[in-house]
Parts: sequence; structure tokens; C-alpha cells
Amino acid sequence: MGRSALLLGALPARPKARGDGVIYWFRTDLRVGDNLALAAASASAARLLPVYCHDPAAETPTRWGFTRRGAHRRTFLDAALTDLDAALRARGSRLLQVRGAAADVLPALARALGTDRVACEAIAAPEEVDELASLRAAGLQVRAVWQSTMLDPGLLPFEVEVLPKVFTDFRRAVEMAGVLPAAPLAPLAALPPCPSLDQLPGMVQVGGGSCQALRPERGYEGCGEAAFPWWRPEFAGGERAALAHLASYLASARPRHYKVTRNGLSGVDFSSKFSPWLAQGALSPRVVFAALRRHEAEQGASDGSYWLWFELLWRDYFRFLHLQHGRRLYRARGLDDGASPPAHDPAAFEAWCAGRTGQAFVDAGMRELAATGWLSNRMRQVVASYLIHDLGCDWRAGAAWFEAQLVDYDTYSNQGNWLYIAGRGTDPRGGRRFDPDRQAARYDADGDYRARWLGAHRHAGSSA
Repeated sequence: MGRSALLLGALPARPKARGDGVIYWFRTDLRVGDNLALAAASASAARLLPVYCHDPAAETPTRWGFTRRGAHRRTFLDAALTDLDAALRARGSRLLQVRGAAADVLPALARALGTDRVACEAIAAPEEVDELASLRAAGLQVRAVWQSTMLDPGLLPFEVEVLPKVFTDFRRAVEMAGVLPAAPLAPLAALPPCPSLDQLPGMVQVGGGSCQALRPERGYEGCGEAAFPWWRPEFAGGERAALAHLASYLASARPRHYKVTRNGLSGVDFSSKFSPWLAQGALSPRVVFAALRRHEAEQGASDGSYWLWFELLWRDYFRFLHLQHGRRLYRARGLDDGASPPAHDPAAFEAWCAGRTGQAFVDAGMRELAATGWLSNRMRQVVASYLIHDLGCDWRAGAAWFEAQLVDYDTYSNQGNWLYIAGRGTDPRGGRRFDPDRQAARYDADGDYRARWLGAHRHAGSSA
């Protein structure tokens, strides 16, 4: 990939075009602050049309029998798009939401506007790479800017093609070289004028809704104590709630205790809860890092604040793995060319999804996930391990279920973590099995978590 990693498939700042209009295609960068791609597009455009495409493929059944984006994710996304539209309108623009695959919608929009210029963020996952290829095949000039990592891949102390195979080696190399994120860009004060939408015949626009339209399913005790209650305004999707939460979290003492509390299972305070907003791009990792440094300057550095940096580095690492390996990460065998095809038991998988395996700790986690769209990092590892190593199911099915359910679904981290548990990624230990009974004894010794999600009759130590 080389050292100039910031722009993938970049074009000159002012490429030859049929007009001065640019389509800005929002993908997983639903923000106006620290948005490199949006800033570059705005600087080169006389007119700018911000667009979000609702791809029907996200609502169609997968090979595993469920849609790729479940109700929790849809509603959390809707809130972010509503927030983004408001931010754009405050800057003299607006968000056009259209239904259809980008490969179909954007060329039609470009023809209607008399332009062939599209700008967007770069995403190094197979389907997203294919989308750009389809747009370019349709004759569009696409400027895709890499902006989802905290660290610029061009400044790493090694080429991404030779990324260290173990995260610890990656982290040590980065820290020894003193590589730090660049300062985030300030939010744009204004945007180029938006073309009149009257000239877009045949475009099917979809309106924004409200994050209040959906509540978690009732029937599971403890829904009112969800660990990420996205139906509350302060946890809604979008940049405004994200920045408010970031400021509130880092102004408190919670970061100092993060390393100790991060393996908690219940409550809103045991972890940072940055991941849902990072996943939808409503929050930039560079903004998080800059705020973390301000926190350390005001309150002092601590093990907890270091561990927040550590987790942001993990997030970057999974993204750099995609730049290095691309489609290989999506093969059944992953990065292990000698691995046998994964086994699968459809009945066991269905029971796992429904939280009816008979293993109380696992079932509690799966019911929390279904009810709220959230699961702690510790529980994600436990339930993933159980699906693969105890139930003998295909890791890709589990990854797909997480994609459908998690409000903080992120293709990079989701794929990387499932490969890690399955032993088909970069981890030299060949997979990780978590004993659910031992995990329950350590992290749910009083049985409170199981009681909350399985019913008050459950008790500590129960595995049925």
C-alpha cells in the first residue's frame, strides 16, 4: 500500500469534471467534525450534495435466516441520520436519504446533477471495496479518503503490508516510535450550497424518523437497567449525543477506574460506551484521543486512561489488518490456510441466538443482546467461545448474528474478534475458549446478571 496511505484511490483536488458539483456519500462517518473526506470535498466543490443510501440488502435475509440489520441497529442509525441532517442544515446544507444500493443510486444522481464526482470515506472491507469499484466502472470519479483510524497508516513505523502478526508487537512498536494521532479537524462552519432537489426526478427519498420509535423488547427482567440504553436521549445515535457523552465521561472519575471496571457486565458506567458512536462514525477516534489527553492534563494520567488508549489501538489494529489482508479475513478458514471448514449445527445455533442453550451465563448474555442490542466485551467473548468451541457452530454465523443485533456493530472489529476466538486470525494460540462456568464464577459470583436476564429464580452457580 505504501506510505501515502491517507487517500485510497485519491484523485487530484480538482479533477476534470462535467461540472462543479460533488456528491458526498456518507457511509460510516456520520459526523461533520473531524471528517477529512467531507472537508476535502467541501474545499473542491461549488455545490455539494450530501447523500446517504439505504441499501435494501441490509434488510434481506442472510444465508443464516435473518436480516443483516436488526431493529435496534436500524433505530440507532435513524437517530444518527436525523442528527446529521440537523447539523448539515445548520451549515446551509441538508442530507438526502435515498433507498437503493449506492452502485445504482449514485450514478443516477450524478447524471441528474451533471457531475461525475463522488467523495466518501474509504472502507477496507470486501463489500465496501466492491461498491467503489462499481461506481468507478459506471464512470464516476471517486475520491475515497481513509479516516476511520486514530493513527494515520502512513505514519506507522512499518508498512501495513508487514503489520506485526501479534497486537502486542504492534502496540510496542507504535509506542516506541512515539506515533500519535494528528489533531482533529474542527467542524466545518459552513458547507457549499446544496443543489436543488427538484432536479432529481425518480429519486426515492426516505425521511428520518425518531429514536423514540422503538423500545427494547419487554419480557426480560432488567431491561430498564440496560448497559447502553440508546432509547434515552443522552445515548441516542449521532454526533451531538456522542460529544456530550465523551465530555461527561472524561470529566468524571470513571476513566481512572476503567482498567478495573471494564470487564463489568451491567450498568452504564463500567466501560466508556464510546463504541456505538465510533462504529457509526458519529464520533472520531482522533477526537476521543484529543479529549483523553485533555483529561490526563487536568486529572492526571492513570492506568485507566492508558487502557482507553490501549483499546483505541486495538480498534486501529483490526482496521490495519483489513488493509493488510482484505478478503482473506472473510474466508471460512480466515488467515489459516490449513484450517478445515468450520462445522455447523443449525439447531444449536438457533438455540444460541434465542438464549436457550441451557447454559445460564451464555443464555443471559444472548437474551440481553436480543433485548437491548448491547453486550459487554466480556460477555461477547464468552458467548462467541461457547458457540464455536462448545456448540460446534460456524464462527461466521455468530459474526452475522452480532452484525444484525449490536448497535455498535463494526465490520472491522467484529470480523477481527470472531477470527480471534475461532483461532483463524493472527493470534498464535490457535483460538480462545472461555469456560462459561468459570467466567460466571468470576464475573457474576452473586448471580445478579443471570437473575436480571433469566428471571429472579436463577441463582449464583447455576449452569442450567
